[in-house]
Amino acid sequence: MRLLIMGPQGVGKGTQAALLAAHYDIPAISTGDIFRYNIKNKTPLGLEALSYTDKGELVPDELTNSIVKDRLGQDDAVDGWILDGYPRNAAQVAALDAMLAELGQKLDAVVALEAPHDVLLERMAKRAQEQGRSDDTPEVIAKRLETYAKETAPLLDIYRERGLLVAVDGVGEIDEISDTIIAKLDATVKAR
Repeated sequence: MRLLIMGPQGVGKGTQAALLAAHYDIPAISTGDIFRYNIKNKTPLGLEALSYTDKGELVPDELTNSIVKDRLGQDDAVDGWILDGYPRNAAQVAALDAMLAELGQKLDAVVALEAPHDVLLERMAKRAQEQGRSDDTPEVIAKRLETYAKETAPLLDIYRERGLLVAVDGVGEIDEISDTIIAKLDATVKAR
C-alpha cells in the first residue's frame, strides 16, 4: 500500500500515519523526520539542507524531492509506505509522479483528514502547551493554516480528479478515525 496522508496542521496526520503504518506493516515517512535524520547523520543531502535551514530559509523543492526519492528507494519502503508532509505544492506532485514512475510504483490512495478551523486551533494550542513548543504561537499557527489552505489544500483536487482521494473526518476518537480510514482504504483499493 502506497499512501499520502494530507490535511492541515493539528488534524492528526502523524498519529494516523503511525496507526496505518502498523496496520499495513509499512513505514510512515514524515518529511520532517527525513530532514532531521539526514541533518543529524551529516549525509550529503542533510548537509545541503542544513545550509538553508541554518539561514532560516526553506529547503528548496529540488532538495526536498531528492531527499524523498532517496527515502522511497530504501529497502523497507519496497512494499509500501505512507508519506506525511509531502507533496506540499503542485511542483512536488509532479516530482512525486516522476519518482514513482522511475521506481515502477503507483500511488494507491490519498487520505485527506479534515477538521473545522476552530478544532485545529484548539488542538495546536494544546500541543504547544503540552510539548512546550515555542513555535506554536497563535500567530504562527494561523500562518501555517493559511499557507496550507493556499498552497497544499488545492492538491486535494488533483488527487480527487485522479480518483485517489479518501476524505475522512479527523474529529473524534483516534481509534474510530483509524478504523474509518482503514475501511475506506480497503474498499477503495479493492474496488480498482
